Amino acid sequence: MGTTQLETVPEPKYWHLRTVLSEALDTEFTVGEILPNERDLAARFGVARATLRQALEQLELEGRLQRRRGVGTTVAPPRMGVAVGTEQHAWPGGAGDDWQPVDATPEVPPAGVAAALETGADEAVHLVRRSLTTHGQPVAAELLYVAVGAVPELAAIDTSAGAARARAVLRELQRLELEGRESAVELGSARADDARQLDRLPGAPVLVVTTRYFAGGRTVAVSVATYRADTCRLTFGDSGGVEVHPDPQPQAS
Repeated sequence: MGTTQLETVPEPKYWHLRTVLSEALDTEFTVGEILPNERDLAARFGVARATLRQALEQLELEGRLQRRRGVGTTVAPPRMGVAVGTEQHAWPGGAGDDWQPVDATPEVPPAGVAAALETGADEAVHLVRRSLTTHGQPVAAELLYVAVGAVPELAAIDTSAGAARARAVLRELQRLELEGRESAVELGSARADDARQLDRLPGAPVLVVTTRYFAGGRTVAVSVATYRADTCRLTFGDSGGVEVHPDPQPQAS
């Protein structure tokens, strides 16, 4: 393997190296292959090891590389195709929904959610926690807040907690006539709970999709779904759905 010298460029040296390394990953390496050690890579590209580490960290952030303790740095698989949204007029938990219910508990929601649901500042709602896994890898976690008044029959259901309680809340939602929904997407940072569920470090970049569900002329449920930014690329189609598509060559924003 010969030496590749970097050309003088106006962008930061580590960023140009990141581009060169990305091309090398596509042409010289296969998924799961272990990269040469930092000393050899730095020598090949004629850069300081500090510059190399910056480039490797950027590629890891983008999901191109995985650092595995006791193994080294390996080439990550392409971003995975995961259906994020359901049809415009479908409740969470309906047919074709791949999210797995984890549990459901009464919780006082954040102020913004309480305002959307028109509940009191200290009034509890049903909080359904769900997770989404693809190819054995966690890719998203959801907090679904449901107004108590929207599912009045739930009080008569003898299921106190856990996934069974979560499924019961979702079943009761199906009884309502969904009038519509609206979603917003923003870039965020993983909180401690998100990081633990998504196998990321706290503060790692995530994509947050907030969805409001309308029935009876008001918001009856609010979903806050957090996706791993290193595995997901969101696109919007004419149907109003949101999908995540494979992206073997992530582009800088």
